[in-house]
Amino acid sequence: MTLGADAVEPDIVATKDGVLVLRHENEISGTTDVAAHPEFASRRTTKRIDGVSLTGWFTEDFTWAELSTLRAVERLPQLRQGSASFDGMQGILRLDELLDLLDHVAEHTGRIIQLVAEIKHPTHFASIGLPLDDLLDHALGRWNRPDRLIVECFEQNILMQLKGRGIEARYVYLLESKGSAPDLVASFGRKALPYSAQLTSAGLARLARDVDGVSVDKNMLLSVTDNTVTTTDLVDRVHAAGLTAYTWTLRPENRFLAPPHRVGKAPRDWGDWRREFDLILSTGVDGIFVDQPDLGVTARDGL
Repeated sequence: MTLGADAVEPDIVATKDGVLVLRHENEISGTTDVAAHPEFASRRTTKRIDGVSLTGWFTEDFTWAELSTLRAVERLPQLRQGSASFDGMQGILRLDELLDLLDHVAEHTGRIIQLVAEIKHPTHFASIGLPLDDLLDHALGRWNRPDRLIVECFEQNILMQLKGRGIEARYVYLLESKGSAPDLVASFGRKALPYSAQLTSAGLARLARDVDGVSVDKNMLLSVTDNTVTTTDLVDRVHAAGLTAYTWTLRPENRFLAPPHRVGKAPRDWGDWRREFDLILSTGVDGIFVDQPDLGVTARDGL
């Protein structure tokens, strides 16, 4: 969410017949009940996605008609047993269905919810004949409003392609704490510029020529020394370059908190999430991504 408004952030991937669907990744064994469908057993395979070898079932090997028979499941059932109790109750959404839902909310309540569209694995999809810039151009055309639409990705090329197509949005470049962007690796191999080099003052100045903001791993905003957690100057440097700063993903469970903020030993137990959320917000970050929106709203309203 941006701190002055609420937003929804769908992760977007494609089917073999070019339908844009909402899944955390294109590998869906962890977010659907596909493994329980014997008719799809032969689709299980191993692929290399953005340099990582993954075994499972992939959206690009299914038509939308086939994917629509699957049901959604909790991705982290060991940590979120309450959420897992809803497994199987809902199907998979298409992007156009989400846009219709948001339009309906706006029409009937007057409440505008921003769409933060995260594009997943565009270099991979382009390599198999599913160019996401083309598919998204058609899907997002009616949302050509920078006040409602943010487009983000871990690859800058797709952002520039959509910008070149005239999609009016705010463009946000996602950066990991290590490694390099998949599109740069595809072009330059081991010589690809690392994310860390793109977060130097010079790197941020270069990014500011093309994008509106950056979004980074929340751990890049925190510094842990002994039993003390402080904040870094990254948000200040991002702002100095004229960019908007976002961060991901804020979660309350011990597994995801900085060690000094953990309470007890069980990874699924909630630690001192409020302390961590407040520290992150104190950096002046412009927006946060959070799994439990109510906790994010509570922290935001406490500013």
